[in-house]
Amino acid sequence: MVSICFYFQVHQPRRLRNYSVFDIKKNQEYFDDEKNKEIALKVARKCYLPMNRMLLDLIKKHKGDFKVSFSVSGIALEQFEEYAPDVLQSFKDLADTGCVEFLAETYYHSLSFLYNQKEFREQVQMHRDKIKELFGYTPQVFRNTELIYNNELPRLVERMGFKGVATEGADHIMHWRSPNFLYKPVSSDKVKVLLKNYKLSDDIAFRFGNKSWNEHPLTVEKFEQWVSAVNGNGNVINLFMDYETFGEHQWEDTGIFEFMRHLPEALLRNPDNNFVTVGEAIDSYDTVGDLDVPHTISWADIERDTSAWLGNRMQHAAIDELYRIHNNMGTNADPETMKLWRYMTTSDHFYYMCTKWFSDGDVHKYFNPYDSPYEAYIAFMNVMNDLAWRLKANSVDESQVVELSERPSEILASQIQSVQEPEAITESLNK
Repeated sequence: MVSICFYFQVHQPRRLRNYSVFDIKKNQEYFDDEKNKEIALKVARKCYLPMNRMLLDLIKKHKGDFKVSFSVSGIALEQFEEYAPDVLQSFKDLADTGCVEFLAETYYHSLSFLYNQKEFREQVQMHRDKIKELFGYTPQVFRNTELIYNNELPRLVERMGFKGVATEGADHIMHWRSPNFLYKPVSSDKVKVLLKNYKLSDDIAFRFGNKSWNEHPLTVEKFEQWVSAVNGNGNVINLFMDYETFGEHQWEDTGIFEFMRHLPEALLRNPDNNFVTVGEAIDSYDTVGDLDVPHTISWADIERDTSAWLGNRMQHAAIDELYRIHNNMGTNADPETMKLWRYMTTSDHFYYMCTKWFSDGDVHKYFNPYDSPYEAYIAFMNVMNDLAWRLKANSVDESQVVELSERPSEILASQIQSVQEPEAITESLNK
């Protein structure tokens, strides 16, 4: 038997407006609320609402034999509450079927795991509480932002009471082994690891509408054969992908909705196949070996590492400033300032600063509010300047406040203005 585990990531950041140096000390209107509302409603219309209706129909049609899992970031849930309550209700309707499981993640879809474990634990608990509040369910499986993972993660989440964690089945950690089994992390005795089958997942998420792909068009029959071929050589096929795959990344006219509508029936036609949620996969199968991941991996880009967010000097300067300010806050920051700071931890802010131009460039442009990564960096650092000034103005110990006037915001901005060619900028930043 082979089990199929669909897991969908649902996330929309609160994008910054073009916060300029002239805004510093004048206002804390950091976010482009109109743009965020516009995008939330657009994706709701093209993806969330039609897909949620389809999944609900499929669950009813197959009488509970079809199951899926979701991870919905806290800030996406906030925006559904604010801008698209019908989307939130459609997720509640799915939760009520008992065939949908929700994973935990960091509330703000942040990189806090890499920088501050206390902040990481607090954001995870905030997300757990939000899922419990909205869906009456406490997540038992964890997925880190963008499937970021190393040996430290299972040790941390085991202490927080999780029974499983999801990550990428990257070739450079799997070598000859298959991602279609569960593994035991070397750093934990109680947590099991689910690995994304990136080939089959990406066939849907990235290649489905690509007419130059040698397997195009991807039919239900063809995909069913690929899945069924795993029987005898794996226990669970983890199909992990962004939910926006359906209708947004892959437009409706590619046939992606019809593909998904007929896929469960085709897969269930084989008596050796069934569908499971992430928690059911963990409960159903034993681990087959140890998993050692000493260096951090993710599901992003062809490198499957953290270079999407931490691949150049701008990104490092920005996130270092972010956590330097956090360290200076101590217990003196008021709740509103802390909330604003946490919105700035969202990984998308650093993703927009990426200077990759080649195979992953189009991915980084998607829903990007900036014309260039340098604009993203400057807007972010201007917000950092404002936050630091406000902390100082609010009577935080001045000796502990970092002055940002000489920080990379202005230094790197002047360097960027002096360079005319993008290739030269990229070369400089990646040194």
